[in-house]
Amino acid sequence: MPATTHTHRWKTLALTTSAVLVGLTLPTVTASPASATNTSYDSTYYKNAVGKTGTSLKSSLHTIISSQSKISYAAVWNALKVTDQDPNNSNNVILLYSGTSRAKSLNGGDVGDWNREHVWAKSHGDFGEVTGPGTDLHHLRPADVQVNSIRGNKDFDNGGSTVSGGGGSLTDSDSFEPRDADKGDVARMILYMAVRYDGGDGFADLEPDEKVNNGSAPYIGKLSVLKQWNEQDPPSAFEEKRNQVIYDTYQHNRNPFIDHPEWVEAIW
Repeated sequence: MPATTHTHRWKTLALTTSAVLVGLTLPTVTASPASATNTSYDSTYYKNAVGKTGTSLKSSLHTIISSQSKISYAAVWNALKVTDQDPNNSNNVILLYSGTSRAKSLNGGDVGDWNREHVWAKSHGDFGEVTGPGTDLHHLRPADVQVNSIRGNKDFDNGGSTVSGGGGSLTDSDSFEPRDADKGDVARMILYMAVRYDGGDGFADLEPDEKVNNGSAPYIGKLSVLKQWNEQDPPSAFEEKRNQVIYDTYQHNRNPFIDHPEWVEAIW
């Protein structure tokens, strides 16, 4: 089970009186809903999406974010050294799942190295490392080689045993739960992929579902858990800066769920 239980920011909390005041009910208290973290692009980049919901919003966002530059898988190494640079040490990157700061030079495949983690596992839809979904920086992150291997191509869900060197991440036979500080990041990356790759450009139609053990099918679960993680762990300054660097320097498209985390609920 998760180490920490978070309050959902936009769920209604019903408060009842103590036994002394049996029969009386206090007024309902409502938490503030999720809101945009960056509205700078609402009148330009997102202008055709603002105000929409459901399939209309998803379709508009797909059109917007599908206009992007693409890089090779080899080029991802150097890109991650920029997008995931440790704000406190320019020689290092911050690793997904563990939160470890590690030297940029230690990229590779050996124990103690960091490698390129496909958060939407590349076997889910069988897109491999092909330019497109296989090289999309919005879901590629540096991760410790061993922690990455433990995650493998598992779906995301709550629960499991502690991952060695995983910063509090958990895993079991068919799912992986990132540490609390990365839960929202993972959710927003997965849902970006689901909107960006809809089967119309020669790649599989990627979609979140409510299952684990999805294998090579183009699905990753569990959607309900990902939605909870988006609520529990709002976009951080690191995540927002990363989104901006990808937009400015590399792909020239954005992850809309970092700018507007409330759009997760508006679509799903």
